[in-house]
Amino acid sequence: MAVHRVLVVDDDDDLLEFLEVGFSGHGFLVTCAQSVVKAQQLLASETYDLVLTDVNMKGATGIELCQWMSEHHPETPVVIMTAFASIDSAVSALRSGAQDYIQKPLHIDTTITRIHRVIESTRLQAEVKRLSQVLDESRSFAELIGASSEMQRVFGVLERVSDTHASVLVTGERGAGKELVARSIHERSGRKGGPFIAVNTSAIPENLFERELFGQVATRDAPEHDGLLRQANEGTLFLDELGELPLPIQPKLLRALEDRSVRPVGGNQDYPINIRLVTSTNIDLESAVADGNFRQDLFYRINVVHVRLPPLRSRGKDILLLAQHFLERAARESGKAVSGLQPNVAERLLGYNWPGNVRELRNCIEHAVALTRYDKLGIEDLPARIRQYKPSHVVVASEDPRELLPMHEVERRYITRVLEAVKGNKSLAAKILGFDRKTLYRKLDRYAKMDAASG
Repeated sequence: MAVHRVLVVDDDDDLLEFLEVGFSGHGFLVTCAQSVVKAQQLLASETYDLVLTDVNMKGATGIELCQWMSEHHPETPVVIMTAFASIDSAVSALRSGAQDYIQKPLHIDTTITRIHRVIESTRLQAEVKRLSQVLDESRSFAELIGASSEMQRVFGVLERVSDTHASVLVTGERGAGKELVARSIHERSGRKGGPFIAVNTSAIPENLFERELFGQVATRDAPEHDGLLRQANEGTLFLDELGELPLPIQPKLLRALEDRSVRPVGGNQDYPINIRLVTSTNIDLESAVADGNFRQDLFYRINVVHVRLPPLRSRGKDILLLAQHFLERAARESGKAVSGLQPNVAERLLGYNWPGNVRELRNCIEHAVALTRYDKLGIEDLPARIRQYKPSHVVVASEDPRELLPMHEVERRYITRVLEAVKGNKSLAAKILGFDRKTLYRKLDRYAKMDAASG
């Protein structure tokens, strides 16, 4: 248990003794001061996690101490306690910089809970501020945000490759930010003045692939269509979910890339193209090559530089940094005075598995900002799937029937745990689980639909 240093300021000796005894068994190291002057002397030489002060004392008041703390020790939270409960005194305390307001007579368990909450909230705010400073001092790429070592490695690769002509393959789970990577590469390249064309390959009907990629000459029934390769000329073409590209189209795309020219469907003239190709996938293309579902020569052509985007669950406190970023943007757009997260919300966000990655986190925070009635997001503001989330550990040895799980939930949690252990490598996870990849993908899709339905 972490030990929190608390300075208690009151001119009532009995109350000081009561709090010192009551706090001692709950992770607090208590120092007592009988006046504001004595408290200021202690604060000049010692550091505390929180100051708990009475309002009405002989000499300077707790309100005056709170104001002094705001000026001299703004990083240390103050909680006010008073026997003279009124709206006016509460407002005065909060306006003077107090983090919370407790009415006497004090109930020790309630007081401890409130103080823990304030300390954790302050720690969280300090952590978000620290992460923001780390982010400001480190590499950043447009909307890509991250102070974790995983994201700093990604930024290092992007920094070196962006202003080259090399084709880039971005891999990662759905929602991890692959299109943001592609846009960042474009914006940092010499092609930033040209077009950035992004297309989700899986959204194109198979019978329209050739027309959409290579274009089509004018016919009696339809006007000329340039196609994506020509539309991206002198710029960047981003093909998302490239693993969905039909086999018959793959050699034609390879030829266009090698020859740097494209011939529209129904035409007899080649048009030169000068594009930077960035592709992405959330499947294992090397396994797809081995299975005969993706051409090896095209794989080598697109995989000149490989950027592996980590899943959100492996990025640690980047989750809080991103949550604060999305919160500030959503609050600004909605005109709501929401400034942060309650500590239990931060713990829930850090403990959740984020199968939908950054996209799911953004949706979660926008949902919470839209619903909240307070200046900090609470547990009740979160979507149901996150409020009700349980860790992926599997309970099998419990004697309590209430802790035992149905088989489908045991399987789900074990699959999730294996994926965490192999850092999202689905091919390796499938081997460990004894599934083929299609079975694993089918189960993951079913879990995602269940999560969406519960949210």
